[in-house]
Amino acid sequence: MPTDEMLRKMEQQDGFIAALDQSGGSTPKALKEYGVEESEYSGEEAMYAKVHEMRTRIITDPAFNGDRVIGAILFENTMDREIEGRGSAQYLWEVKRVVPFLKVDKGLAEAKDDAQVMKPIPKLDALLARAKKVGVFGTKMRSVIKDAHPAGVKAVVDQQFEVARQILGAGLVPIIEPEVDIHSPHKQKAETLLKKELLASLGALGTKQRVMLKLTLPDVDDFYAEVVSHPNVLRVVALSGGYKRAEANARLARNHGVIASFSRALSEGLSAKQSDAEFHRMLDASIQSIFEASRT
Repeated sequence: MPTDEMLRKMEQQDGFIAALDQSGGSTPKALKEYGVEESEYSGEEAMYAKVHEMRTRIITDPAFNGDRVIGAILFENTMDREIEGRGSAQYLWEVKRVVPFLKVDKGLAEAKDDAQVMKPIPKLDALLARAKKVGVFGTKMRSVIKDAHPAGVKAVVDQQFEVARQILGAGLVPIIEPEVDIHSPHKQKAETLLKKELLASLGALGTKQRVMLKLTLPDVDDFYAEVVSHPNVLRVVALSGGYKRAEANARLARNHGVIASFSRALSEGLSAKQSDAEFHRMLDASIQSIFEASRT
């Protein structure tokens, strides 16, 4: 696979990453927001078939291409399915010139010290090998910081970088996502603790080891500027975190060098009940607004 071309695109091109990786627990909510009620499917397999239809409709739409969408994060179940006769990752790159990523975490552990680290990821090496074989460029894994607890923040970052080194060893680029809950009672203080831990962990990487970071839009504009410019950071992307698209875009535009990796804010307003023309207009407008906010 043309990894060098993917790397150049991810490093240099304007655009953003589409997060299409809602997994088991969040899938019913994502479908409901798309206008598909739980009464319209029965069982996990039917649910995943429905969400694949939704993702396929987004990905195959003419508005969705590598001119504005430079990457897309897939759930494992999506990677294992096909879009128009090709594996999902191959379709993204070969047809759309969109760099494919894979969500690899298995969800969150119980909260401790106001944070949730990731559950263990069994058979990660086998999953990484399979992903690389089908043309995936990188991975994504999420933890959550609920409040400004130094031990909790450190536990999240330490675990993320430990797994990131395993992913780098497999020849993939990890997106490290230590999400700070937007409802944290001390969000700005939590972000201060997080930045300190991130800079320490980035400094411990080898000179040729490069990672990506997916961060909550901070309360202080350009707060992560030192992270954006760090030599070990390929790109910093932002999650919408529950902010509506207009709010997420406004915050993103004020954080220079950071691009979007939105999920809910990307699909906001899309519906299974829309005609193809209506769906296309809504998706095109959504993509354009996020693209513009990502160019600052």
